[in-house]
Amino acid sequence: MSMTEKEKMLAGLPYLSTDPALMAESRHAKSVCHRFNMMDPLEPEARMAVLASLLTIEGQAYIEPSFYCDYGYNICLGDGFFANHHLTILDACPVTIGRHVMFGPHVLLSTATHPLEAGARREAEHAMPITIGDDVWLGGNVSVMPGVTIGDRTVIGAGSVVTRDIPADCVAVGNPCCVLRFLEA
Repeated sequence: MSMTEKEKMLAGLPYLSTDPALMAESRHAKSVCHRFNMMDPLEPEARMAVLASLLTIEGQAYIEPSFYCDYGYNICLGDGFFANHHLTILDACPVTIGRHVMFGPHVLLSTATHPLEAGARREAEHAMPITIGDDVWLGGNVSVMPGVTIGDRTVIGAGSVVTRDIPADCVAVGNPCCVLRFLEA
């Protein structure tokens, strides 16, 4: 029995993002995000309730608008999560975010990637999961690329592009992001 495009996507295999079922799920997520982004800022609980219909939220979480995602069902937010304005999560694979994590404005998490060869890039894409540990802080304009894990209690400096795993208990900065120094645990 052959796999559906969604099963391929979730397994990190090449898949067709133009599959009608995936496109319908993506349109639904974009509709929920639009509703969230247009809601009254004086009603944060109601706004987060809209996102809770799409994301897995373990405990309390808060996201400032605007927020965008591809599917939503691949995103799990830990208790105490906070994201400042303009968070984008391309969640073709699981995105797991730990407890007490903070994001500055304009953070991008992208599980999606494409083949380097142009012909293959026209045919399919694939994705790799992203995992962010507990008590992590991502500064403004941080981009986290496919397949990256960031360890507990780590700080990623503003403007960094995280292309590989970053260990726990450190400050990491740059493009590509590299460990600057370790913190006392």
